[in-house]
Amino acid sequence: MENLLDRFLRYVAVDTQSDENSESQPSTGKQLVLLEMLRDELRALGLEAELDQWGYVMATLPSNLDHKAPAIGFIAHVDTSPDASGKDVKAQIIRDYDGGDIELKGVPGLALRVADFPELAGYKGQTIITTDGTTLLGADDKAGVAEIMNAVEYLVEHPEVKHPEVKIGFTPDEEIGRGVVKFDVARFGADYAYTMDGGAIGELEFENFNAAAATVKIQGRNIHPGYAKGKMKNAMLIGMEFNSLLPVEQRPEYTEGYEGFYHLIGFKGSVEQAELSYILRDHDLGLYEKRKETMLCCAEFINAKWGEGTASVELRHQYYNMRKEVEPHYHIIEKAVKAMEMNGIKPKIQPIRGGTDGANLSFMGLPCPNIFAGGHNFHGKMEFVPLESMEAASRVILGILEQFAQ
Repeated sequence: MENLLDRFLRYVAVDTQSDENSESQPSTGKQLVLLEMLRDELRALGLEAELDQWGYVMATLPSNLDHKAPAIGFIAHVDTSPDASGKDVKAQIIRDYDGGDIELKGVPGLALRVADFPELAGYKGQTIITTDGTTLLGADDKAGVAEIMNAVEYLVEHPEVKHPEVKIGFTPDEEIGRGVVKFDVARFGADYAYTMDGGAIGELEFENFNAAAATVKIQGRNIHPGYAKGKMKNAMLIGMEFNSLLPVEQRPEYTEGYEGFYHLIGFKGSVEQAELSYILRDHDLGLYEKRKETMLCCAEFINAKWGEGTASVELRHQYYNMRKEVEPHYHIIEKAVKAMEMNGIKPKIQPIRGGTDGANLSFMGLPCPNIFAGGHNFHGKMEFVPLESMEAASRVILGILEQFAQ
């Protein structure tokens, strides 16, 4: 078997950043490089594997049971976030981590500091994989990809291990909310599935944010600054005013648990025109709808002050909270809990402060909770993942299959 670390490093070396401004599927052609690799690796292991026109890899490992059991899927996405570059990733391997700060050697003075990230101390003595500070790492979700591939290879190499039919799915564009838009659930053929796309070891999630994206466009009026009094409308300043109307305490940096937020993720413009990009999140559907209403009310205020047509808001729904679709099948959560406990892992059932492909899949008829992949600080240069957490996630996959094989 290929070493899990080597497999992971091989995957993160492929730039698979998705692009929310692209209308193609997948949004970037470079995602297909890794998707084609995965299809070929699955075929080399003897599985039936296909890559379709939309960028979905689907594969089947047949059951070796003498009785009928549900078909169980494991899914991970190959794309990395548009928030930071995923090109030319130079991972750092810190073996027998001493519990102190970790220098990110690609950027002088940049470090993972325990004072900023106290969870680091819990991994003392383990092998930590970080970035060099110039890119993100890509553990979201190439850790999940590697863990699934590692478990599949183990099952192929150990035919004596009993398991039901296993369905493997790798998807593009999860990071831009389009990961399973064209995913054919019926063709995939799983009765239940799990996304391997969570964070720290032990995480198990079956509820997530309701999510929307918002684009706010500001139309200003550019006048020569020497003659601008009473005439100029600076679109950038009006955009800043729009943002100031949103509650400060409901930004991501001030929220946790079930608390939702407004998150400004992009701001560009000139005196004449400006554009602000937001994501809106809330676990409670009613509060989620109120957040969308608030955005529209802010635009009404700006228009009343600066003139009709100054501000416009475009809202785009992304996904709903999967809890109501998964909870009626709670036995799939219980099996994941038992698989963790069998491996000495304390389960941490908590809401996802984000979303996964599993949210949309659950509403498409495939109940699909989310399991830890082991990483921390996704979407940025401070990302890291302990190798031992990845190894544990791969064992949990095998443990879940053991539960369903009984």
